[in-house]
Amino acid sequence: MNDNDILTIHESPTLDRATLVLAFTGWMDSGDVSTGTVQHLVALLGAKPIAEIDPEPFYIYNVPGPMDVAAMFRPHVEIHDGLVKHIALPTNTFHCHAPANLVLFLGKEPNLRWRTFGEGVFRLARQVGVSRIIFVGSFGGPVPHTRLPRLYVTCSDASLLPEMEQYAVRRSGYRGPGSFTTYLMAQAKTVGVDMVSLVAEVPGYLQGINPASIEAVTRRLSKLLGLHLDLAPLRSASTAWELQVSQLVEQNEELAKTVRQLEDAYDNELIKPEAE
Repeated sequence: MNDNDILTIHESPTLDRATLVLAFTGWMDSGDVSTGTVQHLVALLGAKPIAEIDPEPFYIYNVPGPMDVAAMFRPHVEIHDGLVKHIALPTNTFHCHAPANLVLFLGKEPNLRWRTFGEGVFRLARQVGVSRIIFVGSFGGPVPHTRLPRLYVTCSDASLLPEMEQYAVRRSGYRGPGSFTTYLMAQAKTVGVDMVSLVAEVPGYLQGINPASIEAVTRRLSKLLGLHLDLAPLRSASTAWELQVSQLVEQNEELAKTVRQLEDAYDNELIKPEAE
């Protein structure tokens, strides 16, 4: 496949200094907060698909080793009554909501050929008039489920930091395995776009979808983007989820103690600057 063929554009809206919001499954999607937030924005805005990146060159479907390791790479399939009903191959789709001057991307972090995948993202951005890219991500940390997730920011240029800090985010500090979006950020200046990474710290002791964190991050991102959305259904789902989790936590004495300690640490950190 020619590298120029990886991006298929079905519709090319003309936007003015638009924002592209990225979400990837896999790395940096704890609690499905990265993809869940952008999925909700797509649904709430009624954003329409405009382009896609072909998954074929970018993913590993088979690796040698134990089945539990190999299962992490293989597509999920569903077979009923002797017939194949569904196979979930990766998708990488750009959606657009022109009235909000906004493009939304949902995809899977590539295993291979980061440079080529990144060129596809930047090519779409140039063609439709994107001047800023925002990645929204999430990771598990010592935040209790009864509190708002902490949000950390990384920027492609120092001039962006003061603007982002208006939205109650902290400057990130990290050393370790890198993500594809960090690679994109390192390239952003060379292609003439600003890029910001907003990563939420969500409860690390929980598994599965985290509606409370998705609602909190969607609300913060909506404010940053100047969107006026009805988030009441998200809030209702968040409240119901939090009550259910709290009931389960109270049935486990050791976990309940840990959560109370996390709450105390979280609250003390908030009041410490005032005390000083």
